[in-house]
Amino acid sequence: MERKIICIGDNVWDKYLSRGKMYPGGQCVNTCVYAGMNGVSAAYLGQFGDDGPAEIMRGILGEKGIDYSRSRQYPGENGFAVVTMQGSERVFLGSNKGGVACANSYGFTREDFAYIRGFDLLYTNINCHIEGDLPALAGLGVPIAFDFSDRWTPAYLSQVCPSIKIACLSCAHLPRLEMEAVMKETASYGVPLVLATRGEEGSCTLYGGRLTIVPALPAEKVLDTMGAGDSYLAALLCELLKASPAGALLEGDLTALLPAAMEKAGSFAAKVCGMEGAFGCGIPIAGRTELEEWEKMKPKEVGG
Repeated sequence: MERKIICIGDNVWDKYLSRGKMYPGGQCVNTCVYAGMNGVSAAYLGQFGDDGPAEIMRGILGEKGIDYSRSRQYPGENGFAVVTMQGSERVFLGSNKGGVACANSYGFTREDFAYIRGFDLLYTNINCHIEGDLPALAGLGVPIAFDFSDRWTPAYLSQVCPSIKIACLSCAHLPRLEMEAVMKETASYGVPLVLATRGEEGSCTLYGGRLTIVPALPAEKVLDTMGAGDSYLAALLCELLKASPAGALLEGDLTALLPAAMEKAGSFAAKVCGMEGAFGCGIPIAGRTELEEWEKMKPKEVGG
């Protein structure tokens, strides 16, 4: 039976000053695309603006077979982030805070909830302004995977973790003992599976009280690290979904599945590092005035 994941939250354009191009992205959109690349059907529910970039974004999702029919559209600007490159590493300079998504709630309806119940997994993240909706979404019975990036606090963990089943923490900046401590803190709220990504040090999961550590795989070609973490998590979720009975993710014992799933996820993330942007599809940035304004930020934000 086909496995299905719904991603609720962010869609943004990543505008690369260093290339004069912008690429579709946002962690939820990235996860939808990566799920499809790993053999899992994906749908997107989020908020679009009514500008040209929003229209192009919807077109790209449609071309990739991603259902976005339950999404909202509001007057105003679609989300975007401004990026430059230092070698193969992307550096974020700023954003419009999600554009229309920042000012408008999801306003979930009964029809939305009925639609969401048809999926095996719900993915969302810290950029999605969704915290207040998590208890209701958790009540639908669809397991929630939540990406905290590297911006969690103890108070934020206590707010979000009771509603989720899978947590992802970006821990490349933490010594191992600190990483293990925050993973255990996250699990203490009843989160069955906690993932910590560690950049070049690989990844670690905490499941059933047991830590599993898998080293990173070298990428054949590193063109752009945008989407590396999203691609790892998406591939791991897909491997677990495909290995679990329909509607029964986390109900069985994942202990034997995790090492191989983590290795496959690392291999996929390494391949994604060879793409421009999160998954390609770049187009020229329109409007030199906007570019020039953001260029003024570079010496202060990036160091010249």
